[in-house]
Amino acid sequence: MQSHAFIPDENPTRVDHAGFYRRWLSMIDDMAYLQTYVNRVSGTNEEDWVPLWREAGKNYENEGDELEAENKFKEARTSYLQARTYYSIGRFPGAVSDMKKSISDDCNRAYAKSCAHLDPSVQEVIIEHQGYQIKCHLRVPNTDGHHAAVLIMCGADMFKEDRGWAGDFCLDNDMVALIMDAPGTGDNLLPWAPASVSAWIAAVDYLAALPSVDRERIGAFGISRGGYSVMQLAGHYPEKIKAVVASAGHHFGYKMTDQELQDYVDARSNRSQYKFGPKDGPLTFPEWSVHKENSLYKEWALPEQGVLDNITMPILMINGKKDHLAPIGNIYYMLEHGPALGREARIYPDAGHCAFKYFSSWAPDSFKWLKEKLTRE
Repeated sequence: MQSHAFIPDENPTRVDHAGFYRRWLSMIDDMAYLQTYVNRVSGTNEEDWVPLWREAGKNYENEGDELEAENKFKEARTSYLQARTYYSIGRFPGAVSDMKKSISDDCNRAYAKSCAHLDPSVQEVIIEHQGYQIKCHLRVPNTDGHHAAVLIMCGADMFKEDRGWAGDFCLDNDMVALIMDAPGTGDNLLPWAPASVSAWIAAVDYLAALPSVDRERIGAFGISRGGYSVMQLAGHYPEKIKAVVASAGHHFGYKMTDQELQDYVDARSNRSQYKFGPKDGPLTFPEWSVHKENSLYKEWALPEQGVLDNITMPILMINGKKDHLAPIGNIYYMLEHGPALGREARIYPDAGHCAFKYFSSWAPDSFKWLKEKLTRE
């Protein structure tokens, strides 16, 4: 890990807990190996980007194949998960072109190999909703009885193959896990819009109908855009959602000061200099503006949707105080708008978006917290 001043940006030539690679750092075993490939980044256009990260992933996948042939399944799983992670970097921000779809297939293949010998297994299930067939991953404990269940809600650029660890944490706490891509990403082709909360509702209904699930003990967990989505879901479906964990999230309802708003717009616009698709294709991240941000607030903010007061179940919120993409004011807003009891927060003063710097602490604790809140008295 490079040591330098805190710079929460999207520069892919630098490794920092608050920077571009924050999404994957908790899943990477060898930081020196990552740095070797970061040092070789010559551009983010897919013609430069995809081959580099495919090479990084293929080395690990080949290693996994060799270990698999020797029946060293645990070691092979580790190598396959590393391969998945590097293919995921190459896929970022999603399968937006044929080349990105190709490395997305590599990512899915490596993840499938990593799951080959898991017990309980990773089950592929289909949720049918509004004419779409949404492929999800389901993990069910081997123990008898009706279990608490957690809907793992993915974000804008990290998909269900990147969130397998969340399923592992659910099993560690004897809970069922359903991992689902966010609308408009991965295997969820329902367009991303405020009304697409209906897809998450369909996922909750799917969980509630499983014979292994106690329908009165269903919670939700999300990171980044997924952090917003768990709150939105809780507001729209409070009769079914009994506890939620949100790592980051925006727009809960917090209105930024003029200076915060300008800093936020500048941070979002900064991303537009990095094009991760075809060289001649459109911008991956468009320029931001105060007008656009204000328009999105009116469309997405929980009070604007009329659901803020419905969120009365226990909630745990996590973030770094220096988050440049989901202002920390969102957490303070939720702490101040709702029941006096039942709302908790972990705020890390020296961390950025989603507090990935402290992932090894808050991630396992989140599922212990959900287990506690979803236990019948």
